[in-house]
Amino acid sequence: MAAAAGPGEPVEPGPAGSLRRCLARLGALQARSDSGRRTELHLLFDQLISESCGPEAAAVPGPQDVCAVLVQGCQLVPLDQEHLVSKVCQLIHHLLNRYQVMVDEQNLNFLLSYCISALRQCSSWTHVEILQALAALVYNNGPKCQKYLPDLLGKAGLLLQFSDPGQPDVELRRAAVRSMANLCLSVPGQPYLDESYRSVCFQTFLSVLQSSKTSDVDDITFCMLLQSALKGVQSLLNGGKMKLMQTDQIGALLAVLKKCMFHGLPGLSIEVPTALYPAPLPQYDKRSPVKQEQSEPATSKQAGTRRKKCKGKQKKGEFGEEGREDSGDAGNESVLGAAMLKLHLGDVQSSPCPDPRPRVSDVCAGKDPLSSHATGWKRISSSESEYSDTEGGIQSKVRSYQANVRQGALACFLSTIKSIEKRVLYGYWSAFVPDAPGIGSPQSVSLMTIALKDPSPKTRACALQVLSAFLEGSKQFLSVAEDANDHKRAFTPFSVTIASSIRELHRCLLLALVAESSSQTLTQIVKCLANLVSNAPYSRLKPGLLTRVWNQIKPYISHKDVNVRVSSLTLLGAVVSVQAPLPEVQLLLQQPSSSGLNSSGSTTPRRFSSCEQWRKALPWAGEGPLDNPAGCGPAEPCWLLRLCVSIIVLPREDSCSDSDPTFPSLSSVYEPCPLRLEALQVLALLVKGYFPMAQSYFLELGEVACRCMEEMDPSIQLHGAKLLEELGMGVLQQHKPDSPTAPEQRVPVSVVVTFWTMMLNGPLPGTLQNSPHATLQTSACDALSSILPEAFSLLQGDQQILCVTLLLGLNHSENPLVKAAAARALGVYILFPCLRQDVMFVADTANAILNSLHDKSPNVRAKAAWSLGNLTDTLIINMETMGQSFQEELSDLLLLKLLRSATEASKDRDKVKSNAVRALGNVLHFLQPCHVANPRFREAIEESLQALIATVGSEATMKVRWNACYALGNVFKNPALPLGEAPWARQAFSALSSVVKSCKNFKVRIKSAVALSIPSKRECYGSTEQFCQIWSALVVALQRSEDTEDFLEFKYSSSLRTQICRALLHLLQLARSTDLPLIGGSLREHGEAIKPLVLQYLRSSGEENETGAHTDLEERERGVQGAIEHLSGIERELQGKAKVRVSLYLEDVLTNHTNATELTEA
Repeated sequence: MAAAAGPGEPVEPGPAGSLRRCLARLGALQARSDSGRRTELHLLFDQLISESCGPEAAAVPGPQDVCAVLVQGCQLVPLDQEHLVSKVCQLIHHLLNRYQVMVDEQNLNFLLSYCISALRQCSSWTHVEILQALAALVYNNGPKCQKYLPDLLGKAGLLLQFSDPGQPDVELRRAAVRSMANLCLSVPGQPYLDESYRSVCFQTFLSVLQSSKTSDVDDITFCMLLQSALKGVQSLLNGGKMKLMQTDQIGALLAVLKKCMFHGLPGLSIEVPTALYPAPLPQYDKRSPVKQEQSEPATSKQAGTRRKKCKGKQKKGEFGEEGREDSGDAGNESVLGAAMLKLHLGDVQSSPCPDPRPRVSDVCAGKDPLSSHATGWKRISSSESEYSDTEGGIQSKVRSYQANVRQGALACFLSTIKSIEKRVLYGYWSAFVPDAPGIGSPQSVSLMTIALKDPSPKTRACALQVLSAFLEGSKQFLSVAEDANDHKRAFTPFSVTIASSIRELHRCLLLALVAESSSQTLTQIVKCLANLVSNAPYSRLKPGLLTRVWNQIKPYISHKDVNVRVSSLTLLGAVVSVQAPLPEVQLLLQQPSSSGLNSSGSTTPRRFSSCEQWRKALPWAGEGPLDNPAGCGPAEPCWLLRLCVSIIVLPREDSCSDSDPTFPSLSSVYEPCPLRLEALQVLALLVKGYFPMAQSYFLELGEVACRCMEEMDPSIQLHGAKLLEELGMGVLQQHKPDSPTAPEQRVPVSVVVTFWTMMLNGPLPGTLQNSPHATLQTSACDALSSILPEAFSLLQGDQQILCVTLLLGLNHSENPLVKAAAARALGVYILFPCLRQDVMFVADTANAILNSLHDKSPNVRAKAAWSLGNLTDTLIINMETMGQSFQEELSDLLLLKLLRSATEASKDRDKVKSNAVRALGNVLHFLQPCHVANPRFREAIEESLQALIATVGSEATMKVRWNACYALGNVFKNPALPLGEAPWARQAFSALSSVVKSCKNFKVRIKSAVALSIPSKRECYGSTEQFCQIWSALVVALQRSEDTEDFLEFKYSSSLRTQICRALLHLLQLARSTDLPLIGGSLREHGEAIKPLVLQYLRSSGEENETGAHTDLEERERGVQGAIEHLSGIERELQGKAKVRVSLYLEDVLTNHTNATELTEA
């Protein structure tokens, strides 16, 4: 026997001490003969295996001790002693899994070499244990196993041999597939498997999943085989960032996933083809008749409903992607692995006692075609933690393993969705998303089949999470849906097919909602509904869908589980934000507050029973709703508005309390924080989309925002600031000149002044000055910029100064988010009429913006450039309204700084450049003769002009080039600039002439044509040669005004034709006698080609000029007549020397137009 611990040595308790004693015994055995140590090794290995399978001890042995025991054990066991080889491999498997040990590279090399040699030399009966040891060794060690990959995954690799479909021993095949799956796990920061090995593994896993169970294989073993293959595929997709590109590869994988998703689902048996193909029509799936024997075990169970008690947390080491083993030892429902372990259930844990299941009578009116299969099996509980040896116990164990397969398939499907482009994925829409069944035909199986029929709440939740991922980002795909008009055709259009699918999704999800009793699954149903609502095109569908969702979700606002309540509010937020404002949602918001609250068997919570309770908590309660003459608000407040405000400001109620003790002490006063945050977000969305509903309680909502910003929780403060911003933006939209809201229905300016006085006397200034949270300061800054200009001018002087001082101070913040928001807010304030005429404010703002324009953050520079554009717009407005006085007061030095900074910014990235060139055009327009003559300005002017010209012809984005053309047009308006003789003028006209002919973007062409028509004198166009080059470019541009490769540009062709014709007529009205020969030659060559286009211009109506003003027919005719008169006078002076009389050409065009008009009127 091995030497025991000496009498003087301390004996360390627990596994750690036991392992060290065994290590000492193994060392002592090295000196003994083979015959003597074999029995000792058997006893020692049996002892270690027994201890590793026993109850978990407090003290865990160190990785070094575990590795030392395993290495010494392997060194003492020659490969010809197969019983000992089997035991030492069992020991590797048990110790590494029990103590979660990561083997270091040196020991890993020895142990892997030992296992590979054992697989080659030992009898086949040992191979399962050896492969289990191999699986434990390579788990999360893939990058360290590179040199062994040829032996394991090469052409004649051991794992390929043992996982071959022809392998008769299924246990052996399962162990090989699990080893392969563990090899495919990724390690962050380490290289992944080569492409060739990835492909081999993928094909192996696919062949396993495509195989069918034979009669000699028991159900549990086959389930574990499928689980291993599914984990392997998931690891390849997640860790290897594998992108599925080939159609056959995608189709084959989706086919096996669909098969495994329904594996062992009671009452259902389907045959899925070997590959799915992308198609807009429903996929073919053949359902086999369900044998009576399959449902008998289910119906023999107790007749209870779905399990009412939520399960506790999963024990550490059970099935999951982090574990090395399949859950073959217990019947606990497995989780999906790392990707699905957390079901995204929010920030708070669910209550252990959800509400009893509501009645289904309201939703089941449209009978569910799937409900005819079986109802008995839905009553089965799959959560037994122990199994007896009776037939019922075995059946329960089988059902649990089958549920594990379904969950694994869904987890793998979730990873697959992330690995496929959305446009490719939606080709398989009909294979996984339900469609309304045809007359006399059964409904195809889909993800909703699992969500409605699976006995495991965890599997149902997983199916809903996959469906939610499927719906995420589907807005463009679903946008084609339309069933607003009844179609009477011989075929069903694709738009109607998708609309039918959307309707069926609504029906099935609402059915699942009222039938579900598990709080976790209920949360997933509501989140899935929210995703559907966010992406469906309700404006193209028959109304009624959102009404059913609205009425069904109301009772769940008072659910005992906080996560259900939070997700219910998320769904309501999706309803009020989708394509707002929708007429259907407007009607829902106007419903009485009690409508629908009792529709699903839940009681109306006390907080909603009193219409005025929430208002009594606010100081404005005595003032009542705003007195709007048009009655733009309902008699009682909108139900959703009142609900959100009550959740935010009223104390927490016992009837809706959550039992989670982890909430901070504040939760004893108010509702849980996640619920209040969601209510604030819904309130902000409601204000944004349906402001007329909210404006009756404008001041009360302002008080809610104030209260939130006064709280200690930064997240509550942040959402309070966002609500404040939405309230400000709602008023701004109402008071815009083009607002459809009648003046008498708008929030009165006096009320807006009261609102902002309350804000500025409240927590807003303190938040802006002292907040340690940059995001909160940013949001508060955005809120301050949403003030109505008319209201700002009526604020008290000290409050106006406070706003300006705060923004100027924040512009020097070290945080780029805050600095960017402050720069943008200054760009808003500079347009306020009461501020823009203040030269000191303009100067202070200009200096602050110029400071931000040189910031290292691109976002700060982009916001500063936008504000610089606004500031220079103000310079032009002041120049036109205040005249010389403002120009003289503005510092020349500041003007020079503006010019240089804008020139420098025009070389920045496109987001900065687009507004920098706009600012350059304005400053160059603003310059006076004294500036142009000043030597200090000369170089800066030249550089800025060259920057503009270069930008017009550059490869920048179209918005940048559009603004550059607009800026050059502004430059041409300044009479102080020597446009005719300056060298830069020739370059500017050349750049604009090139763009107007050939730019792909028609809006850029339009702006270049507008710019070419701005100079008001013939001298500005320079020489005859240059004038005629501009003319020729415009003629060519007119001929190409309908030539485009992008169909989206075609809608601008009419506007382009209009601007070019105006530019041509403008040139003709300025032409000299020396210009006529070349103009005449151009018309001789192209006159007939452009005549129809000029006639189209004359006939068109409602066109806008460059200022956005509409021009009528008489104005266009006057333009042609004016050109004729000007040209006739010149031609008379030439006394017939002109070869082509241009005036006659125009008279002919005008005559044709007049005759056509008379014929049309007749």
